[in-house]
Amino acid sequence: MTVGELKEHLKSGGQVLKTRDDHGPVFLNRTVESTGPDLFTLPAGAQCSWAKSAETFGPERLRPRIEPWLTALVQSEHLSLLVGSGLTHAVHWLGTGAGLPGMSGVTFQTLDDEIAGEVTRAASAAGRENGNFEDQIRVANELLRGLEILAAPKENDSEQKNQASALRSDLEGILKSFAMSILQGERSLAEAEATKREDAFNYLTSFLLSFASRAGTRERLQLFTTNYDRFIEAGADVAGLRLIDRFVGTLAPVFRASRLDVDLHYNPPGIRGEPRYLEGVARFTKLHGSVDWLASDGAIRRIGLPFGAEDIRPFVAAPGLTGVDASALMIYPNAAKDRETTAFPYVELFRDFAASICRPNSTVVCYGYSFGDEHINRVIEDMLTIPSAHLVVIAHGDPLGRIMRTYERLGRHAQVTLLIGNHLGDLQALVDHYLPKPAIDRTTFRMAELLKARWGTEPRPATESEVPPASGEGST
Repeated sequence: MTVGELKEHLKSGGQVLKTRDDHGPVFLNRTVESTGPDLFTLPAGAQCSWAKSAETFGPERLRPRIEPWLTALVQSEHLSLLVGSGLTHAVHWLGTGAGLPGMSGVTFQTLDDEIAGEVTRAASAAGRENGNFEDQIRVANELLRGLEILAAPKENDSEQKNQASALRSDLEGILKSFAMSILQGERSLAEAEATKREDAFNYLTSFLLSFASRAGTRERLQLFTTNYDRFIEAGADVAGLRLIDRFVGTLAPVFRASRLDVDLHYNPPGIRGEPRYLEGVARFTKLHGSVDWLASDGAIRRIGLPFGAEDIRPFVAAPGLTGVDASALMIYPNAAKDRETTAFPYVELFRDFAASICRPNSTVVCYGYSFGDEHINRVIEDMLTIPSAHLVVIAHGDPLGRIMRTYERLGRHAQVTLLIGNHLGDLQALVDHYLPKPAIDRTTFRMAELLKARWGTEPRPATESEVPPASGEGST
């Protein structure tokens, strides 16, 4: 199926599913007459071992294919969850019924044509049709650094210094507007109708706990996100999930490069000297920074910016943050004043990402990530060179065909699970039908052991073929 055909398939409500023993993706067509529950059929001539072309089926047929498989995968030795903007959009839609502001292109007052040309070239080299906001900020930062180098030996009124000053002012204003759009998305969810907001957070917390509620004897969930907002942090607070990151401190936590294996333990009643791991703990990494991170005095700090704050200025105008403005926000790629500060937090974060997923018996679940960041894709590709590693991709759609192109390019199809479409990738459908339930490892295993013991001691019910014929009804 070509990229164009895939777009039309997903646009018409079709789904892409690959789990368990499927040799390749199974393309499901949504039935036209489906007005209630989602119903699907196989295309004519499709090769599938668990369904026939003529039959119509829904979640009751798909659940046995998906839920046990995902339950087994999340019991891997090492489990990582990579969350993209799709989760933020899904939660915001559930709470408000409206879309979330996206990263639209911006216009620079200084050297806009030069920036636009380089953005187009860089996006094309990365395999993307058009550049985005991040491309523009990255190119503008590179251009600003070049102008600063050229202007260093010049007079104060030189053209290079004037251009550098104007471009720096542009970047500050654009980053401030972008930060405000992120906070606006948070605020619209916080101010949504109480019932819808509660439903949205219920689905968010159920989604997070499906992966984070691992037994204390297993390694912690490694939770990564490319999002700048704090939806995940808000959901973790509601769920009582404890997140451990690289920040140390209480009033103004500081980012530390030294990665210590800090964890949470508790002492069981009546037992001394044998602390046990506390459940509901995950290690958290924001790969592209956050709207509440900023660079100040050579350190990266997390400020106490309320969820959905109306303005960022009162929270950066604090003692100890002298001279800090929107250009100091650590939003990748940020506009910090020097290259060392720019590289410092992100190098450490991506080192954590690579070290966490590139291990044997590792499973990475991607939700709402479009595979548009090559620096992340390269690490995932390296991970799949380990035969016991597995990748699960769950997405609401694939508008640019990046997911399927990456799947074909990687070539390790047996190590990849796909759930793509507006049903399989829908947050509500996932939580209601397909995701493992919290603490599924203990409860389900105990139930299985109990049923096994009962079947082993109780007489097995006779099947219809084994029931003897009634008197006088036997064959002659």
